[in-house]
Amino acid sequence: MKLDNKRTITIGFAFLAISAFWQMYDNIIPLILKYFFNIGDTLSGGIMALDNIFALIMLPIFGAWSDKVNHKRGKRTPFIFVGTIIVVAAMLLLPLAANTRNMVLFVAALFVTLFAMSTFRSPAVSLMPDVTPKPLRSKANAIINLMGALGVICALALIMFLVGEGRTPDYEPLFIAIAVIMVLSLIIILTKVDENKFVAERIAKEKEWGIEDEEEITDENGNTTLPKPVKRSLVFLLLSVAFWYMAYNAVTTAFSKYATEMWGMEGGGFAGALMVASVGALISFIPVGIISSKIGRKKVILFGVLLLAASFLCGCLFKTPNFGVNIVFLLVGMAWASINVNSYPMVVEMCKGSDIGKFTGMYYTFSMAAQVLTPILSGFFLEHVGYWTLFPYATVFSVIAFLTMLNVKHGDSKPEPPKGKLEAFDVED
Repeated sequence: MKLDNKRTITIGFAFLAISAFWQMYDNIIPLILKYFFNIGDTLSGGIMALDNIFALIMLPIFGAWSDKVNHKRGKRTPFIFVGTIIVVAAMLLLPLAANTRNMVLFVAALFVTLFAMSTFRSPAVSLMPDVTPKPLRSKANAIINLMGALGVICALALIMFLVGEGRTPDYEPLFIAIAVIMVLSLIIILTKVDENKFVAERIAKEKEWGIEDEEEITDENGNTTLPKPVKRSLVFLLLSVAFWYMAYNAVTTAFSKYATEMWGMEGGGFAGALMVASVGALISFIPVGIISSKIGRKKVILFGVLLLAASFLCGCLFKTPNFGVNIVFLLVGMAWASINVNSYPMVVEMCKGSDIGKFTGMYYTFSMAAQVLTPILSGFFLEHVGYWTLFPYATVFSVIAFLTMLNVKHGDSKPEPPKGKLEAFDVED
């Protein structure tokens, strides 16, 4: 069984663009709210949860809708095209509104941007399992996440170099640079991805290898559903997704403010630690994908969740930024890679090919529900208890995620063992 690396990398440009946008959004929007519009941490957390509220409602809808589309460019590509164009147009109004302290324009542009992002994220993510045979999805998802990490690193580097000193710098050059990244990624998708052809080739390979979809049963109304043991595993897996996002998103959303308030950092200096985390993930994605195909996705996820909890616990110890912070964030990145490479493939492993968009929407329902709640809940603790609560909060939810993940019994791939010593690393050019 061989993975087409070039094809997967090309598809990954959609995730690169999405990741670059959200990294910029999660780090810069809280600073704009706090220092341009003087909004408190609890309300700011609520505003930061808006993107997840949009996603909670819309990602399942657009994921399932894209399953039913039959366009000459494929099921997912039309959503990616329209959504990206609207996002780029709307997001460029955000720094203009901040610089002019125009709250009405800022809120309007924010709503349009978040709405448009919610229309194409599920279809974009669904591209990978659409074109990748089931046993290869962890390896493929490793490459997709690698592309996402590159997008994150690009965004963090741009923050470091384009954001000036002080608490109210001009963010317009940064937003323009992210918009350029998104447009270039869209052009690559439109010119290099023949979605319908790639899907047909995936279906043919699965038939050749004798791979079947997860068994389904029919209820009294004639609707198909998963067997109870598989459904139980799916529920516990989705709960685990929610809990580790409760932990991770709390830190990524609030870290810019944490570094400013607790450590006195200004400008884009906080991005250094987050970039180290991205590098940790970047160097881990491919090894994690290979290891997961050998020992199983669940074991690697459990390791990643434990490492995440231990890293956040260590984060409590630092009173000033130093080299140790970088070590902790490097481990956070490695832990997050171990989780992310495998969690989404485990979800779509339990569905049939025609339902990939629907199950992708379910995955995002739980991850986004967590990200709706956690900025508000963690923001309440930050504002009313103290900024020191950030890392203990993340540690607790990481431990809960580990406990729920222990109950997942389905979703691991069962690839054929490699015939030769080098076959496990054998991929197509």
